[in-house]
Amino acid sequence: QVQLVESGGGLVQAGGSLRLSCAASGRTFSNYAMAWFRQAPGKEHEFLAAIRWSGGSTYVADSVKGRFTISRDNAKNTVYLQMNSLSPEDTAVYYCAASPNVVTGTDDVYYWGKGTLVTVSS
Repeated sequence: QVQLVESGGGLVQAGGSLRLSCAASGRTFSNYAMAWFRQAPGKEHEFLAAIRWSGGSTYVADSVKGRFTISRDNAKNTVYLQMNSLSPEDTAVYYCAASPNVVTGTDDVYYWGKGTLVTVSS
């Protein structure tokens, strides 16, 4: 079992930045690939970014490429999502996810965090 706790969400003005963190506990964090998804009101989960257990390879959705960056610190059991140039369209609940392999869809996610709300004001 892996427990995931997101933090760093909040209210930010358009054009601003936020860094989300996801702290993991339980099974060996470094064995899992990690990902970030988001869900806006009335919409399905949207894949944002993923990173292999080694941190050597990252995958970022085209919709946020160039603005969002994923990274991890296995020594701290934490994965991060740096978000820049935020717009109101980025308003959503942001979720951390863990799986043995890199995933870009929700079906293959093993563990989910409870999410952190990001609100971007215009």
